[in-house]
Amino acid sequence: MRRLDGGTFLMGADDRYPEEGPRREVHVDGFWIDAHPVTNRDFAAFVAATGHVTLAERAPDAAAYPGADPALLVAGSALFRSPPGPVPLDDPFRWWGFVAGTDWRHPQGPSSGIEALGDHPVVHVAYEDATAYAAWANKDLPTEAEWEYAARGGVATEYPWGDACEPDGLLMANYWQGAFPWQHDRAQQTLKNDGVLTTSVGSFAANGFGLCDMIGNVWEWTSDWYGPAAEAPNTCCVPRNPRGGSEAASRDPIDPAGFARKVLKGGSHLCAANYCQRYHPASRYAQTVDSTTSHIGFRCVVRSSHAE
Repeated sequence: MRRLDGGTFLMGADDRYPEEGPRREVHVDGFWIDAHPVTNRDFAAFVAATGHVTLAERAPDAAAYPGADPALLVAGSALFRSPPGPVPLDDPFRWWGFVAGTDWRHPQGPSSGIEALGDHPVVHVAYEDATAYAAWANKDLPTEAEWEYAARGGVATEYPWGDACEPDGLLMANYWQGAFPWQHDRAQQTLKNDGVLTTSVGSFAANGFGLCDMIGNVWEWTSDWYGPAAEAPNTCCVPRNPRGGSEAASRDPIDPAGFARKVLKGGSHLCAANYCQRYHPASRYAQTVDSTTSHIGFRCVVRSSHAE
């Protein structure tokens, strides 16, 4: 883990996605944070010690999904599959599909494994799996503000490494290169390797705080309930250790009876210039707590008061 002293910083963005704004000053107290996302090796140690069975490894409870076809209520997870050619970008089902038998041990489908992926971020973990790991490790999940403060690495530039996305043509994080979702210019060999698109943690340079993969590779769970764009402070005081909205308000207004949503941060290997440009510290995404996918992982924190 890395120790961050905390401080006041500019959170959010005004010139990108509307849910990221407004840009505003917030303050976070000091905390420790994992230097990289939790890996398959880390998560395997947790499972060996506790016997934890992840959400994706259990058949869904029919009572939680009224009206669902019972034949579809089987253990599995959402898996990205690259189509053979260009497809409309308004239909995620062109590249996402639920695959039975897919879970953290089998990240690319039931016939895959993690034997060669020990240093890759664990994926196909639901929010409850991430919190179970954190509790076992005597840690917590970061708040959105803590996560973004850490991701910025102590600078106020567009990216943690500067204002250019790829300075001098150098790729600084693991995100999609080419025409999403079918053409990956810099990972053709990776695509042939059972579709594995994550990279080993630390494959790219750490930020100014010594933290790896805060941008790209996998989205990361935070402990905050998702809310709409933050409101600008209406007082003279800088908010201290802000938290997200309420569980009830986090539900999708189109489906208020659906599952509550948490904030994901950091973007992933599937973010692309032509589709989802969320490889920035301010990026945020609403994810239902029952969701598991091949591009979501997490890291943990220990707050100073907890550590001391």
